[in-house]
Amino acid sequence: MNEKPRNSELYLLLMVGAISAFGPFVTDFYLPALPSLNEYFHTRASLVQLSLTFSMVGLAVGQLVIGPLSDKYGRKSPLIWSLIAFSFSTLGCLYAPDIYWFVFFRLIQGLAGAGGLVISKSIAVDLYEGKGLTRFFSMLSSVQGLAPICAPVLGGFLLELTNWKGIFWILFVIGLLLLLSLVFFKESLPTALRREGSVWVAFRRYVPVLRHGHFMCYVLVQAFAMGVMFTYIAASPFIFQNHYGLSPVAYSLCFGANAMAIMLGNMAVSFCRNATQAMRVGVLGFGLLSLLVAGVLISGASVMVVEISLFVFLFFLGLILPSSTMLALDLERENSGNASAVLGFLMFLFGGILSPLTGLGNMLQTASLIIVLCSVAALLCTLLTTARFSRYMLKGHMIKV
Repeated sequence: MNEKPRNSELYLLLMVGAISAFGPFVTDFYLPALPSLNEYFHTRASLVQLSLTFSMVGLAVGQLVIGPLSDKYGRKSPLIWSLIAFSFSTLGCLYAPDIYWFVFFRLIQGLAGAGGLVISKSIAVDLYEGKGLTRFFSMLSSVQGLAPICAPVLGGFLLELTNWKGIFWILFVIGLLLLLSLVFFKESLPTALRREGSVWVAFRRYVPVLRHGHFMCYVLVQAFAMGVMFTYIAASPFIFQNHYGLSPVAYSLCFGANAMAIMLGNMAVSFCRNATQAMRVGVLGFGLLSLLVAGVLISGASVMVVEISLFVFLFFLGLILPSSTMLALDLERENSGNASAVLGFLMFLFGGILSPLTGLGNMLQTASLIIVLCSVAALLCTLLTTARFSRYMLKGHMIKV
């Protein structure tokens, strides 16, 4: 640990976990309400779907902007301003006169929600290192991994009690509560460690980060892993409900069980010797289980076999997410804001590209193909990190993995 955290660890876990989950939660919370929006605005389904796409674009691009700003101005101020912008954009969604204004405010919501995603990782790097950082990231990734999976389920239950506007009012209240919680947050990045010079200097720091091959290998491991998760999120309602005929309640139970698998994987990282071991075990299991999942989906196996396969498969995903994050950011401590932004940008970029692809052709076959390709790509990137590490050691460099 670099220095003793000035906030209690419990507060940091609750606050950082909440802001890190907020971006994915904003994206997915209203998914069950898409048909309601279609009727409310009297528009085409494709335009309503565009609101989801724009929010994901906002989450991706927003991290590229807010990350460097947090390295220059500290973590607290950009986070406060992003939550203020989120609150106003949520009101904009609620009172949007047509679908085009609604899509615009969803873009702003995504841009603002990106603040929590990128700054939460930077706060962790500011305050922790070594085993402490690994443990903190394992807990943080539990929240981040569960948010995009649980949000649609919670949204579906809420629609039984309210309408789409009720969901957005809840988002508005959550944003205000997070803003109030920041009153107690003590800045984690001291003035002496902030980036000097103009804002453009902070943005130019992307160049060495992107050229850092070892770092980018870890980033790609996580990006491909998250591509699998977004594929699962996009395809699972159709697989479980349309193909296997499960009721919404039964589907929610399967969804919740698989979310628990990711959480168990996150928790298991702390029991590994180090983050490198956790990631390698996770990626190897991920690659092998991807073949099993693809096989049971294509062969038309029973829903129980599919669910058990997915449960074990997503456990290995839970191993990969926190360990790859920790390993990547530990290599770029001096540029943690920029590095965290690159990590988050590619994660949502992959998600935004792969999610709609699941609807092409036979969904069982398409989803299986994407899962296998992404899992194999994550395995290849992991092998590249091992090769790079070996070359560095031969040259006499001390690289901490």
